[in-house]
Amino acid sequence: MSVFVGSVELANPVMTASGTAGYGTELAAYMDLSRLGAVVVKSLAAFEWAGNPAPRLHPTAQGMLNAVGLQGPGVPYWLEHVLPGLLRTGATVVASIWGRTIDDYAKAAEQLAAAPPEVVAVEVNLSCPNLEGRRAIFAHDAEVSAQVIAATAPAGRPRWAKLSANTDRIVEVAGSVAAAGAEAVTCINTLLGLAYDPATRRPVLGAGGGGLSGPAIHPVAVRAVHDVHLAHPDLPIVGVGGVTTGWDATELLIAGASAVQVGTATFADPRAPLHVLAALT
Repeated sequence: MSVFVGSVELANPVMTASGTAGYGTELAAYMDLSRLGAVVVKSLAAFEWAGNPAPRLHPTAQGMLNAVGLQGPGVPYWLEHVLPGLLRTGATVVASIWGRTIDDYAKAAEQLAAAPPEVVAVEVNLSCPNLEGRRAIFAHDAEVSAQVIAATAPAGRPRWAKLSANTDRIVEVAGSVAAAGAEAVTCINTLLGLAYDPATRRPVLGAGGGGLSGPAIHPVAVRAVHDVHLAHPDLPIVGVGGVTTGWDATELLIAGASAVQVGTATFADPRAPLHVLAALT
C-alpha cells in the first residue's frame, strides 16, 4: 500500500485533510494516527490568527459549509507546543501554511525550516484571499500562485500546492506552481457557498459565505484531478473532496491521484480515515 507523492514515500495513500483534523492529537483518541499515510494539520500562518466570528459551521444536505477563517496559534507556537505530542503518536506529518501576502507565506515557510524530519512535506494552501494587488484568491492567479510557491522554498522540504476548483484555470495554475517548485498539487479545496437562515433571512455563517465540502463536491474533485493529470501526467496529485468510502478514494486514484485525503467525513465519524483505508485496501 506504500505510495510516493513526489519524493515523499507514505506507508499508504490515505491522509487526513487540512482543516478537519486539528493541529495535533485531536483524533488520537479515536485511532492510531501512525496507521495513516500522513496527518495533514490545519493551516498555520506565521502569526496567531483569531479566525472568523461564529457561527462557523453549517450542515448541508450532502456536506457542510464552513467559515472558520483559518484560526490558528501560528507556526512557532505549533512547533514548540503542539507538534511534539503529535510526533509521539508515531504519525507522519504534513504541515500546512497560509498567508495574506506572499511575504506571509515566506515567513511561515522560514519558520517551518526548524521542524524535525517527521514533518515530511508542506502543503501550501493557496485558497486564501490575496490582500495585495488584485485582492483575489491566490489559487485563481497562475502567476501569483507561482510566486507563492517560489517564496516558500525556505521550508526546506517538498511543497504541495493546494489548488481551488473555484476557477476554470486550475490546470494552468497546476502547471505554473509545478514550474515554480511544487513537487505535487492537492486537488481540491472547498467550493464557495452561501446559505440563509429561514427565520432571519440572513446568512447562517458569521462571515457570510463559506466553503462547501463533503460528498456534494466529490464529482468536482474527481474532474479536477482528471483534468490536471491529463494535462500534467508527470505531476503528482493528492485528491481530496467528499471522500467517505473506499470507492470514493479509488475514483480519485483512477482519475490520476497518487494519494487521497479524508476531511469532512471525520465530523460524522472521527475514524473515517481508517475506514476508508480498510475499504481501499
